[in-house]
Amino acid sequence: MKSKILLIILSVFTIISCTDKKQTNPQQTKIKPFPVIEIPTKTVTVYNSYPANIEGIINSEVRPKVSGYITQVLVDEGEEVKQGQTLFKLETQSLSQEANAAQANINAAQVEVDKLKPLVEKNIISSVQLETAKAKLAQAKSNYNTVTANIGYANIKSPVNGVVGTINYRKGALVSSLNQLPITRISSINKVYAYFSLNEKDFLTFLSNAEGKNMKEKIKNLPQVSLIMANGEEYNKKGTIETISGEINQQTGSISFRAVFDNSEGLLRNGSSGTIKLPKTFKDATIVPILSTFEQQGKTFVYKVVKDSLVPISIDIIASKEKIYVVKNGVSKGTTILAKGANKVKAGMKILPNLTPLDSILNSYEPVFK
Repeated sequence: MKSKILLIILSVFTIISCTDKKQTNPQQTKIKPFPVIEIPTKTVTVYNSYPANIEGIINSEVRPKVSGYITQVLVDEGEEVKQGQTLFKLETQSLSQEANAAQANINAAQVEVDKLKPLVEKNIISSVQLETAKAKLAQAKSNYNTVTANIGYANIKSPVNGVVGTINYRKGALVSSLNQLPITRISSINKVYAYFSLNEKDFLTFLSNAEGKNMKEKIKNLPQVSLIMANGEEYNKKGTIETISGEINQQTGSISFRAVFDNSEGLLRNGSSGTIKLPKTFKDATIVPILSTFEQQGKTFVYKVVKDSLVPISIDIIASKEKIYVVKNGVSKGTTILAKGANKVKAGMKILPNLTPLDSILNSYEPVFK
């Protein structure tokens, strides 16, 4: 009886032992397929953005040459005006009185000259007296001309063809040449300037890639620039960089650029803001899909595929555009990398590489909103 019980116990232990052995020796994990790509080289144009201020090519302040109260405002803001067109009229009553007095002085001086002429001819008086009278007449005429000119200045006219800006003083306001603000500004906006600045590093990099032996040739060969307007839309015409400042702003450490845009449609206005997009072209650049990268400790990596294993490689990014990075170091043309799924794998993991076209990876981004 005891031998039967012992045999049963040994049988149970044998079954348990076999079961544990099966559990501790599972089948080998199945290798999963993942898409991979071979890194290509392409010519890529990327854009750097810089805030810009828009000004009319002519932006002329309208200020009075004489002091006076505004009696008439003959234009409105935004109105197109011609050079010489009267914009404002000032009160001239006091000037008219001065003109009458000046005319009276001319008359009196003329009478004196007419009286002395025959006396000099008859040698009754010295010619010096006549010359003195003539000098007084000339002075009286000069005073009169000054007063009449001031009356003319009371009609304030447009110095240029252009568009009227903000009118800072209205009817009844006392204005003079010493006012802090001009009465208004007239801007010629058929063409406009876009002013923007680059920091010293960007400036040196940008110019080093420009063709030309000197600054004049480099500016001439610079690519055209785009303008993003305040509403986020791109202006429908390209601009040309005309000038670059000859010095670095000591306060900001930046260099000022000026680009000119055609504005025959009048869409851009003096004082507008926007963003200049400055193109930079990389020829035969090594590119990597952003989807193929991941970040660790502030660095960007890709998984290089070595046979069927994954090896993390750090890459140096010099530019980005939409769905790709332009890479300087780390990988090169022909390197096979994991196309996507970096968050599902780890270093050293074995995969079944599935070579995939680059375009299919770039177009595989799923929209966030549907």
